[in-house]
Amino acid sequence: MRAERGTTKRLLAAIAVLGTLASPATQAAQPATKQTYPEKPIRLIIGSAPGSGPDIISRLVADRLYGVWGQRIVVDSRPGVAGVISAELALRSDPDGYTWMMLTSQLFVATSVYPDLKFNLDKDFVSISLIGTVPFVQMVNPQVPAKSIAELIALAKKSPGKLRYGSAGAGASEHLSGVMFNSMTGTDMLHVPYKGIAQAIADTLSNEVQLTYAVYPAARPHIDSGRLRATGVTTPKRSPVLPNIPAIAEAVPGYAMFGWYSIVAPAGTPPAILAKASAEVVKGTKEPGFVEKLKGLGIEVVGGGRKELDDFRRTERKRIAELVKAAGVTVKP
Repeated sequence: MRAERGTTKRLLAAIAVLGTLASPATQAAQPATKQTYPEKPIRLIIGSAPGSGPDIISRLVADRLYGVWGQRIVVDSRPGVAGVISAELALRSDPDGYTWMMLTSQLFVATSVYPDLKFNLDKDFVSISLIGTVPFVQMVNPQVPAKSIAELIALAKKSPGKLRYGSAGAGASEHLSGVMFNSMTGTDMLHVPYKGIAQAIADTLSNEVQLTYAVYPAARPHIDSGRLRATGVTTPKRSPVLPNIPAIAEAVPGYAMFGWYSIVAPAGTPPAILAKASAEVVKGTKEPGFVEKLKGLGIEVVGGGRKELDDFRRTERKRIAELVKAAGVTVKP
């Protein structure tokens, strides 16, 4: 009987030892915890083309997080349908913390005008962090004989439908900026949608379209080079990065539009991982060196965590829905 008990004890001890010697494959199959995350590269999906504002900001965030975590943040550009394509792709990904999405005002506008979407932006994506806000810049080709908002309005009224403006797509923030401008000034400039703001800017440079609206990070190189002329910013007041460029509201009282950048993940992502990701992104927005890089791109840094982004999304949903309704923006199915 004692021999049997001794054999049983030795067997149990052997099993315990084997349990601690699980194969690497078995260990790798275990989900990441808050302490071990991230254990592999993270994909950050953006709904804009390379060279756009979201692309530039995403790469800054990615570089900083790589320095902290030693894991790559791979920026995956999926432009089209004002960001809708990127949201559909992100939602098909596993909610394991290794897929993030850059959520911007562009997608909020799009989801306010496009019918029958395959996702609910408010329910299918959970907040990580709010990074900051940014002005759009109204830019014209130098061949356009208008050097101020007042002159642009007069020119547009003189030739209805002749001036064309480009946007990142039907239902995008740039589209809404133009619709609001037409509506509030009584002008009739023709909207030309593209698959990304880079294409709209390229055609503005060639005078295929005469003007466009772009967030400051994407607009800056073309303004600095003089290849495009900035006529106004869309924020209610002048931007610190373009102090000599008037706000459109100075000539068109009440006009206001701005962009913003935030990071979200598919619903179902573990809360502990969301908390760790949020804390690290917010930490970056408090670091002087990183903040200076963002400010140099015209970003007014907010640096909010999950709750702050939740509150911001609710406020923006209401604001943009009201703007879309007032401007009469519609997109055919």
